Amino acid sequence: MRAQASAVLLAVLAAAGAAFAASDSKEPEPFVAAFEVPVRCDMRVTCFIQNYVDAQPGPDARDSTCGPLTYDGHDGLDIRVPGPKAIETDVAVIAAAPGTIRAVRDGMPDISINKTGVQAVAGREAGNAVVVTHGDGWETQYSHLRLGSIAVRPGDTVETGAPLGMVGLSGKSEFPHVHFSIRRDGITLDPFTGLPPASGCGVPGNSLWSAAAQRALPYRAGGLLTAGFTTAILDLETALSESAASTALSATDPALVFWVASWGLRQGDTETIRVRRPDGTVLTENKESVPGNKAQWLRYAGRKLREAAWPAGRYRGEYRVVRQVDGKDVVIVETTQEIEVR
Repeated sequence: MRAQASAVLLAVLAAAGAAFAASDSKEPEPFVAAFEVPVRCDMRVTCFIQNYVDAQPGPDARDSTCGPLTYDGHDGLDIRVPGPKAIETDVAVIAAAPGTIRAVRDGMPDISINKTGVQAVAGREAGNAVVVTHGDGWETQYSHLRLGSIAVRPGDTVETGAPLGMVGLSGKSEFPHVHFSIRRDGITLDPFTGLPPASGCGVPGNSLWSAAAQRALPYRAGGLLTAGFTTAILDLETALSESAASTALSATDPALVFWVASWGLRQGDTETIRVRRPDGTVLTENKESVPGNKAQWLRYAGRKLREAAWPAGRYRGEYRVVRQVDGKDVVIVETTQEIEVR
């Protein structure tokens, strides 16, 4: 009888041990795709998406909304800051979801390929980059980071929002940005639709963003990069350097030029740019149709000095871009700038 009772007790303990073992080895919860914004900046003010995933098959590139904010074969999001000087403001690139660092590359300089040529970065087009795995075949990649800014190593575990590096200009890049891409089982997916590239623009899908990220990432169809006054015609690279604008002009300067750099303009948009004298009259004005889709675009208006001196006072530059949307005029870009002439 005692032997039978012992056998029963052992069976109960064995069953309890098995239950505890099963509890201890419980499978981790599957990863739910709800990615957060991968940069620490205000996406409505200081950062914006320059290029989306190319959703259109063939060479006629279109983003998922059927807009032109992409280029042929683009497989991620280019989240940019206005110009090279903005790199110095330390815009942090952060983990969009918790995970483990799979790969890191650092050591590439922050130089536009317009200066070096694409061959200088052959095989290293992503520049300084970080790859994070999230489980269930999901991974994210963060490319073109600033030289020396990467803060993680392979094998590190990170939580959502953990700093990975800083926005930079490394690799195959023409402007400072982070190229953010999402993959599952090696297949790239558009974070706004959950669909692979070239699935067709306007095709409904399921967002891979969290609810908060969706609110923070409204589709912006164009905007202002920078603007200012100077005494000579500029090229785009100089304008974006943020050192081109003058704070005041001399009454004997040889020219007075108002310039504006914009992004995301479309063919057929109407641009108006003018300069007003201190008394409010128009010194010069141009109104033209944008000749094609422009990822980045520089427009200027000005005049050479024709008198002995410019009348002293505050000159005002005005710029506006209007687009026809569903038969209505919509202002896409608008700015005013003033300069003191002494």
